[in-house]
Amino acid sequence: MAFIKYQFDCAPELADALLGLLSELPFDSFQEEPGCIQAYLADTYSESEMRTQLDEIQPIIPFQLKVEEMENVNWNAVWESSFKPVQIGTFCGIRASFHPVFDPPVQYEILIDPKMAFGTGHHETTALVIGMMESMDIAGKQVFDYGCGTGILAILAKMMGADQLDAVDIEEAAYENTLENVLNNGVSDITVFQGDISVVPDKAYDLILANINRNVILQSLAELAKRLKPEGQLIISGFLKADVPMMEEAILQNGFQRKRTEENNNWISMELIRN
Repeated sequence: MAFIKYQFDCAPELADALLGLLSELPFDSFQEEPGCIQAYLADTYSESEMRTQLDEIQPIIPFQLKVEEMENVNWNAVWESSFKPVQIGTFCGIRASFHPVFDPPVQYEILIDPKMAFGTGHHETTALVIGMMESMDIAGKQVFDYGCGTGILAILAKMMGADQLDAVDIEEAAYENTLENVLNNGVSDITVFQGDISVVPDKAYDLILANINRNVILQSLAELAKRLKPEGQLIISGFLKADVPMMEEAILQNGFQRKRTEENNNWISMELIRN
């Protein structure tokens, strides 16, 4: 199979944020250098459709783009060279199957082979949510991971003692990857669904994790509020500091109060309480 290489040159301090946005697109792999991201796309995907999606990102994070057709990419070698372990203090470490265990050990070690799904801990939003989870008492709670990606947050919540957990993602690749990662981490009582929120049984949760993007969160706040118990907690992330006023208005309109806000490189995570 032939691949198309997209090379994105941007300001070094914006590279992580740009990678986070590109990770939501159907690229097969990434390689990173200071101020440069190389992304690989199978030539079976519509280049015009990709260009349209990149045009939406350009005003948010400026970049210069070079496109080159390639043959016979060693996919595993590219992927392994670009994916590094992630450690969030002594609380949580995320590694792939080809990495050694963390030494010294962390409280929770998660094995993630992400493939085409989002959520490896590298992006600021995932790290922000994990950081918020560190101070929470999740033991015995009913938890819902909305937009689960690799399943990393659902797996962590289960490791922290969640009683029963539901997870959903609209992408088939994410659904399959979550099932694989759940198995590889030896956790149970995680029910994974593919589709939008309507495919998840209607029940009340103590905690909902929603690390997606601004538009999906805004569209879903009313439904998420219905699925939370009174005083239930909702963690949202996947939006930028500039979006905060818009998010705050929607939060109040949907019956939430904001408990705390964390920021990393202009990315925001909030913990909300249902009134």
